[in-house]
Amino acid sequence: MLFSFVYLAFFVLFGLVIGSFLNAAEYRLFQGESLLKNKNKTLAKSHCPHCQTVLKPQELVPVFSFLFLKGRCRTCHQQISWQYPAVELGSAVLFLWSALVFVQVDQAIFVAIISAFLLFIFLYDLKHQLVLDVVTVPAIILAGLGSIFVFQLSFLNLILGALLGGGFFLAQYLISRGRWIGGGDIRLGILMGVLLGWERTLLALMLAYILGALIALILLIQKKAHANSRLAFGTFLTLSTFFSLLYGTQLIDWYLKFLL
Repeated sequence: MLFSFVYLAFFVLFGLVIGSFLNAAEYRLFQGESLLKNKNKTLAKSHCPHCQTVLKPQELVPVFSFLFLKGRCRTCHQQISWQYPAVELGSAVLFLWSALVFVQVDQAIFVAIISAFLLFIFLYDLKHQLVLDVVTVPAIILAGLGSIFVFQLSFLNLILGALLGGGFFLAQYLISRGRWIGGGDIRLGILMGVLLGWERTLLALMLAYILGALIALILLIQKKAHANSRLAFGTFLTLSTFFSLLYGTQLIDWYLKFLL
């Protein structure tokens, strides 16, 4: 019992730390900054986006620093975005979820790491409607290795998944000449394919479009969007990918049994 608690607590704490890093990465990449070094080649340090004051260690504790400071910078007293604790808590939940679903330690760790990539893609696409190659390309490599060596996904299934996911969005890109989607969506489709295999990739695509249609309908009814509005579709793809990674096999098996 104690070991289980410590094990799960480790995932939660590590998830909080990773969430804090994802917030910093989102800000620095959007500003064109390096993740590790400042312009003067010194080690990059977290700072207030308003007054640029370098944050002290006690101001960098995930979630708790936000609560202790009452959501404001200690120096300039400007309000801190709720994005920071939300992403940190979201990361912790994803890490814990991974550990609860996958009993084998290597699988839990792999899924937790992948969930961090998916969370960053979700966050960046939601805010900036961009899917960055600097994130998707390493994620594709990691997902391919993990799928083969951790989950024993066959190489053929991996290739078919990549062709399905990448080809689906490539076709849309060519047909629309880049008006419907960007190149980042193509690479996100490849990531889905090498991570899930072709069957769960198909499931994830279906779920993403269903979810996207529901959200679009709600926004139209509330008059918060119009017919020509663009949605950050990468957000729906990341959500459906994570769900399909955890529960896709069971859902497909249930569906096939229901049909038969």
